[in-house]
Amino acid sequence: MKWGAGRLAALVGVMVTLVGTVSIGIGPSAASSSGITPPDQASTSSRGVSATEINVEFPVVNLAALSQEYGFAGDVEYTEQGKAISLFVNYINDQGGINGRKIHPLITLYNPASEVDMQALCRQWTQGNPPVFAVLDGVGTFEGDPELCVTQLGHTPFIGQWSNVSNFTTEGSPYLWWTGADDTAILQALVTWGKSAHLLGGSRKVGVIAGDRAEDQVALTQYLLPDLKKIGVTPVVQTLASNPSETASTDSEAPLIIEKFKADGVNSVIPILPFNAFVPVLSAENSQHYYPKLLLSDYESTIEDALGLIPIPFEKELNGQKGVTTETLGGIDDDRPQSQGGYDPGVRACWNIWHAAYPQTPKGNMNDFIEEQGPVQGWCQEINLFATAAKAAGKNLNRRTFVEAMSRITNYPGGYSSVLGFGPDKFSGPTEYQVVSLHNDVPPSSMCRLPLGTLPPQGRCWHRVQGWKPLPKSG
Repeated sequence: MKWGAGRLAALVGVMVTLVGTVSIGIGPSAASSSGITPPDQASTSSRGVSATEINVEFPVVNLAALSQEYGFAGDVEYTEQGKAISLFVNYINDQGGINGRKIHPLITLYNPASEVDMQALCRQWTQGNPPVFAVLDGVGTFEGDPELCVTQLGHTPFIGQWSNVSNFTTEGSPYLWWTGADDTAILQALVTWGKSAHLLGGSRKVGVIAGDRAEDQVALTQYLLPDLKKIGVTPVVQTLASNPSETASTDSEAPLIIEKFKADGVNSVIPILPFNAFVPVLSAENSQHYYPKLLLSDYESTIEDALGLIPIPFEKELNGQKGVTTETLGGIDDDRPQSQGGYDPGVRACWNIWHAAYPQTPKGNMNDFIEEQGPVQGWCQEINLFATAAKAAGKNLNRRTFVEAMSRITNYPGGYSSVLGFGPDKFSGPTEYQVVSLHNDVPPSSMCRLPLGTLPPQGRCWHRVQGWKPLPKSG
């Protein structure tokens, strides 16, 4: 099975919680009392920058050490992350680097489940030697408190794919920047679309299942419920134990929640859940023959995760379900232009560089294309975004000039998302969302794009039902 960015990040999150939550002494989901710190108030430190080099840290989860215990094996691209980082950094350096300086990559394999290791990494990157100017996470596995340790406590720029609600970037401002979607905006887009699709409001009875984790409760109470209230919807709200350490509670509570929804006549359900709690909910629907309309989204990657659960084991529960996403879900790995379903310009540019260096089809793959939602393109996107901002910062590169340059980036060709844009108070890049439907393509049909040549047809896909629209402003 191939892991997309959101799926791998979710699995790492599960693993971290199973072993022990890495808190590093920060409460990431607490509302900020101080508000956003604007870029022009950032530190002017040039730590990690010399006359010839810029030290940039690249944390990579040590999947080889963890694969047997946690099941991360199965996608050759995740074994090529170091190779991808070096390739894209060298490409920039060979083009003249950053205003005459070369990026010096510091690639660190790390264990996200070890609080001691994560604390040590934060100290090293923000206080130790060699000094680090910025930290980049192209895949989205460096998440939660450790992001705030680097940014809020360490005042070190961080660009990462993992995201949550706006409270994180507010706390980490102006050093924390996301290429993933802010869930605050995602939930607002979900409600807007749900109303327009007649899945929310009117005669619909709406249920919400929220995890009991602090971040899920913040998403529920501070964002989703106020958004629903604005359209006149008062949902039936149920809280579900959602930490992996609470498996027994999750498994026992999920059927009771579904039983209540069924008895109350709930016919639209919004899940605010991590993957490990989402699956028991689907199992309960199956056992009770209850199939409400699900409003899926990028929140905990439910729209991405769901595709991997059809046709087995949740065909009836998920086939045809819809949701909102900022990701370029549904693209196909071949030479066709974007207008015919091929790569977006940002992904195509990354593949051109990768293919020139590695033209052979990797063992275990069907072709030599990189995955649209895979790690090679994720690292390419993050490295190029960093280089764009660092160049725009000019010769006097320091933390303030860098974050000010980040705040001026707009209409940037993304990878996981089609277009990225930032601002002085906008720290999450995606600017558009689309609505997609899950489709089990058996027998093959035009609902899923057919690959070229002798490759087998897609057995399942995301089918676009609504094109790109502007994402609401987060926060």
